[in-house]
Amino acid sequence: MTDTKNRTQKETDFIMFPTVDVCFAGLMENPIVRKGFCGAIMGISPEMIGETELLPTHTRRENIRDKLGILDVLVKLKDGTRINMEMQLRYFEFWDERALFYLSKMFAGQLELGDSYEKLQKCIHVSILDFVRFPEDEKCYRTIHFRDDESKDIYNDKMELKILELRKLPKEVKTGEEIVNWMRFLNGKSREEFELMAGKNEYLGEAYEALQRLSADDRRRLEYEERDKALKDYNTQMNSARRQGQKIGEEIGEKRGEEIGEKRGQKIGEEIGINAGIQLTLKVLNLYAEGKTAEEIMTECGTSIEKVRMILQNVKDGI
Repeated sequence: MTDTKNRTQKETDFIMFPTVDVCFAGLMENPIVRKGFCGAIMGISPEMIGETELLPTHTRRENIRDKLGILDVLVKLKDGTRINMEMQLRYFEFWDERALFYLSKMFAGQLELGDSYEKLQKCIHVSILDFVRFPEDEKCYRTIHFRDDESKDIYNDKMELKILELRKLPKEVKTGEEIVNWMRFLNGKSREEFELMAGKNEYLGEAYEALQRLSADDRRRLEYEERDKALKDYNTQMNSARRQGQKIGEEIGEKRGEEIGEKRGQKIGEEIGINAGIQLTLKVLNLYAEGKTAEEIMTECGTSIEKVRMILQNVKDGI
């Protein structure tokens, strides 16, 4: 009886974390929440946003564990502005290139064959990162445009990047920083934190209510838990990959060092081998997580099929 009661209490206390992308995407399905967050992103009152439309995106999956990727949310505002939002928990080596790629794709994707360029509306890519991208300062959010190198004047404001670094959130929020309030909510890890942020304004209050509804929905909870497990499995694989990559690199380095013959040459050879092994292993794992076959990975990495299979098997064995 006690076990059943404890289990029931645990299920009642369960709350999703918005940093898991399926939860964030679920929150953005709510038009009030969407309006509030978009207003904070744009730095304007949500009332000025008007109606928003949730558009289909390129990374939706039929199965949440199928080809582990980054789920995104694409929103169209009343004035035609498009905002693409992506939640990223783990360090992504080429995140800048990815953001620019999808910003460009979103911008160009507005036109049909024969359309005039004057139809192009503003596009914003929002990166919500749970890792530090800019370690040289303490700013937790920033806006990036195309600018003239000398005058610093904006060349064109129709393409824009917003980068939110959750790990750099300040202890205190300055008046008027709505985007920081939203970042605190998205980074919440307990009901108490969500309740505290819910009192800041009606939009965050609606976000907390929406979060509670999502957390109480059995189907959504299953999807959330599957996604969370997939992300944890991936992180475990990557950690294992680093260990295996270092081991492979040391073996390569020893071999190269022996061929060089001299002690100094062996040290250089080992360093080259370790780095090469780690880089190859991480690249293989990233491509595998994207759903690539061993043959496709072999081609993209410029290595042998045997080495690809050995890396994948070693990582599985190391989990």
